[in-house]
Amino acid sequence: MSNDSKPPISLVKLAHNLINGKVKSGDIVIDATVGNGHDTRFLLDLVKPKGNVFGFDIQQSAIESARSALQGHSFTECLALIQASHANMSELIPLAYHGKISAVMFNLGYLPGGDKRIITKSDSTLAALASASQLLSADGIITILAYPGHEGGEMETDQVKNWCLGLDPGQYQVRQFENHPDNPSAPKLFVVNKMG
Repeated sequence: MSNDSKPPISLVKLAHNLINGKVKSGDIVIDATVGNGHDTRFLLDLVKPKGNVFGFDIQQSAIESARSALQGHSFTECLALIQASHANMSELIPLAYHGKISAVMFNLGYLPGGDKRIITKSDSTLAALASASQLLSADGIITILAYPGHEGGEMETDQVKNWCLGLDPGQYQVRQFENHPDNPSAPKLFVVNKMG
């Protein structure tokens, strides 16, 4: 895994830029952690008018917040918001789309403005990552923004890193970005590209 420290922009913006280079109108993508819907909107803008965005979140408040934020979007027919664990994405994404997903975004941790005790958990995240890697198309991308600075976040970040390191380098290219490599609690972005 290459470690590209100190990108010149925020890690969220970097994830968006990397996905923007891979996703086009008509593609099928997944927001594995809908939250307030910011990444969902970004993905929807990329795939409209004929693509599909599947958004997952376990919290009803997140789904409602995202639905409200996207209410005025002209292409909501391209969007499926699913209140379920991202660990179940393989079962909930239509079989016809398996192996055809261009991008999967994960923004781990807790819902901004929500209950900080409700966080993504390592077990479900690892299951979701395994599913995402199988759903991905050739030349597809997974971005995982992890936050080791909150309770439970360090363990989840370490397990995500280990999962990335365990991927077959003949099938996947993995990169890690961080703005503050000297700060162990600073966010980290993992980027997985499936080779075509």
